[in-house]
Amino acid sequence: MSPSATPPEVAHPRAIRSFVRRTGRVTTGQAKAFEALGPDFILPHQAQALDVDRAFGPELSGHPLVLEIGFGMGEATAHIAGVLPDTRFLCCEVHEPGVGALLKRIGERQLRNIRIVAHDAVEVLRDMIPHGTLDGVHVFFPDPWHKKRHHKRRLIQPGLVCELALRLKAGAYLHLATDWQPYAEQMRQVCMAEPMLRNTSAHAEGWADKPHYRPLTKFENRGLRLGHGVWDLVFQRV
Repeated sequence: MSPSATPPEVAHPRAIRSFVRRTGRVTTGQAKAFEALGPDFILPHQAQALDVDRAFGPELSGHPLVLEIGFGMGEATAHIAGVLPDTRFLCCEVHEPGVGALLKRIGERQLRNIRIVAHDAVEVLRDMIPHGTLDGVHVFFPDPWHKKRHHKRRLIQPGLVCELALRLKAGAYLHLATDWQPYAEQMRQVCMAEPMLRNTSAHAEGWADKPHYRPLTKFENRGLRLGHGVWDLVFQRV
C-alpha cells in the first residue's frame, strides 16, 4: 500500500471500538491482585468528566496525564510508569487477564501513578475526558486486522484521531507504534490528514525514533530478531 493511498473502506467507519473480546483465564496471582489492588487502582466508567486529581490522589495532583489505549498484559505500561513516576497514566483495557496482570505488576513494583478503566476506551474518551486535558496518548501495537475486509475494524481512523486531538493540550503528543507496516502507513496518513496534529519526526518518511520510555517487549524483540520492523509515530497537538 502506498503512503498516499487511503483504503476507502476504512475512511469513515460507522462505529469504532478500541477492543476485541478475547477469552482468557485469570490466574490465581491475577485474581489476588484484583482483590487486593482493584479497589485502589480500578476506576469505574462513568458518564461524567473524571476528577483526575481525586482519582490519583494529592501526591500527584497537577502532574501530567497520559491516556493509554489497550495495554495488553501491562508489561510496557508498568515499565513506562516506573520510568516516568511523575506522570499519571490512565489506562484502558477490557481483557480481564490483562487487567489482572497489570495490577499484579503494580503491586510488585509499588507503582502509584497508574489507574485502570476496564472499559472501551472510545467510550471512556467520549464520556470521561474533556477537551484539552491530556498531556499525551499512547496506542501501542493495536490489532492490525490484516485482512482487507477487516480494515474497517482498525482503531486508528480519522474519527478517533480527531477525538484524541481535541482532548490533547496544545503541545501534547500522540504516540503510536505498530509492527505491521501497512497499518503503520495508514496510521501515518490518517494523522498527517488531521489539521490539529503535526508530525514531530525529522526523518523524510515521517517515522519517529523510539522514545526512551517505550521498552522493547519480548514479542517485539523476537520480531526484530526475525527481521520484522517496528514503526513509531509521534504527533504533536498544534
